[in-house]
Amino acid sequence: MTTSSDSPSVLLEFSNQLADTVERSARSVVAVNARRKMSSTGVYWRSGVVVTADHTVNRDEEISVTLPDGRSVSATLAGRDSSSDLALLKLENVDLPTIEISESSALQIGQIVLAIARSKEGSTSASMGVISMIGGAWRGWQGGQIDQFIRPSLMLYPGFSGSPLVDADGCVIGINTTGPRHMTLSIPSATVNRVVDQLLQTGRVARGYLGLGMQAVQLPDALLRSLKLTQSGVIVISIAPDAPGDQAGVLIGDIITALNGTPITDVSDVHRLLDPDRVGQPLTAQIIRGGAMVEATITVGERPGREG
Repeated sequence: MTTSSDSPSVLLEFSNQLADTVERSARSVVAVNARRKMSSTGVYWRSGVVVTADHTVNRDEEISVTLPDGRSVSATLAGRDSSSDLALLKLENVDLPTIEISESSALQIGQIVLAIARSKEGSTSASMGVISMIGGAWRGWQGGQIDQFIRPSLMLYPGFSGSPLVDADGCVIGINTTGPRHMTLSIPSATVNRVVDQLLQTGRVARGYLGLGMQAVQLPDALLRSLKLTQSGVIVISIAPDAPGDQAGVLIGDIITALNGTPITDVSDVHRLLDPDRVGQPLTAQIIRGGAMVEATITVGERPGREG
């Protein structure tokens, strides 16, 4: 039977265990100095490799990181992927313990997690919460393929972007970032590993590109009936010159209802079909033009951008 006199010791033990977890994990956490007013946080992911949040890396050169012992060393930008909000830095002649990585597939709602950050001056900070929401694979707000939706209910204080999401055992299960409306999200370790592999190999993550600006549109019932459609589509509102859509003859005002037979009802449906392995492959588009259904074959290009 547990008595009231046992409670303080149980709580103290739990508190000490969390403090030990922070101390161990912080040995692999650095500050990233790549923007004018504030540092962010990075994780020593592999030997000589630091992972951080891409949106906090505002310059490509003159980047430094602050190590756990307070030293500041130069870092080189090895690659970035804005679609998953991850950037990769390389360090020379730095020997830190790499953080222990765990898969997020076993996460449970309510599991206690920590975000661990480092300041430009070298001090450690931590924020505690629980896993409040878990979902399946999803498209990030910049179009990247994220293996799992993870939302922790913890506060990301200034400088915490790019920090590790750590479980009670001190294993990192993701990289923390800020989503739309300042929502705290974590990019799972499986996604981070995949992006790190690609950035180390090529310096960029290939993303499919059509060069079309689109938005969802609701079609009149009469038009749906006449074309024997059960759903609306997306209307083309802009076309980049010489982009794949332009070369395929797509016109402003065209309404795309399907790609390769997959119904399209929102721009996110298009993004889901633009994985890296689609680059160079044809997509057959079903298009409403002038009230009639036509087809166009669009060869998916590689999205231009600053990552590479």
